[in-house]
Amino acid sequence: MKSYSTILAVVFLVFTTVFVPASALSAPTAAEYGTVLNLSGKQRMLTQKMSKEILLVALEVDSAANLDNLKKTAALFDKTLKGLKAGDADLKLPPTTNGRIVRQLDKTAAIWVDFNQVVQQVISSGKVTPENVAVVAEKNLPLLKSMNRCVKLYEKDASKSGLKSDPGLAVTINLAGKQRMLTQKMSKEFYLVAYGHAVEDNQLNLQETTTLFERTLKGLLDGDATLDLPGTKNEAIRVQLKVVEGLWGTFKPQILTGLKGKDAIGGAQLKEIASTNLPLLKQMNKAVGMYEKEAAK
Repeated sequence: MKSYSTILAVVFLVFTTVFVPASALSAPTAAEYGTVLNLSGKQRMLTQKMSKEILLVALEVDSAANLDNLKKTAALFDKTLKGLKAGDADLKLPPTTNGRIVRQLDKTAAIWVDFNQVVQQVISSGKVTPENVAVVAEKNLPLLKSMNRCVKLYEKDASKSGLKSDPGLAVTINLAGKQRMLTQKMSKEFYLVAYGHAVEDNQLNLQETTTLFERTLKGLLDGDATLDLPGTKNEAIRVQLKVVEGLWGTFKPQILTGLKGKDAIGGAQLKEIASTNLPLLKQMNKAVGMYEKEAAK
């Protein structure tokens, strides 16, 4: 018969093996932090991209294609949200062990449930009602803000841990990633004006979004103390940001036609924004990927 002390030793071994506190788990590597900051930041963009795609269906702009895009965007948002919490090998995401971030991810997931109901209703019916537009206009920003809180928590965690040797890079990846969201947010605001929903509010939002995009782009290149951006010396990244700057020079006057009101927006403008916002998004996303690689060095 085993002695009492032996039994205690076995129980202790089992307890310490099974019940490992989160703080004892290995922290994400610098490369993993880069991926987490990139993909959590991308989630913000996806909230706005879904909203934009719903409005394009409502305005009957390439409805079939945008319904298909909406289905893919929603699926990616859902997969990434789950992957941020539990980990996802396909997305190269480690599980999140920081309790505060996990709680914020759970809050985001609860908001997503409600928003996704409208998304799935649009996908299944193939059409968008005025009621759908009203719900999307109301609920997309709480989803965006909740996801943004997650990103800020990841940024803080990365700055004091995996990217502590270059904490400014965490801020840079965050704000560069946020630029992707702003391309979709301003497009969404343009289409809300075109639809005739809360026109004055969305014109004001559109003006603020375009101003922030332009200021952040300049800050990514040459620094901005207020935004905590150190600027970029990496020549390859600067070249890529200049590509974005060139696209922005063409896109800006187009998107600002929304400030003239619904009656000033014709079918040609609707299609023009639909075709030109995606190259701007794509090239900004390429820049974020370059920053992510910098984090892995």
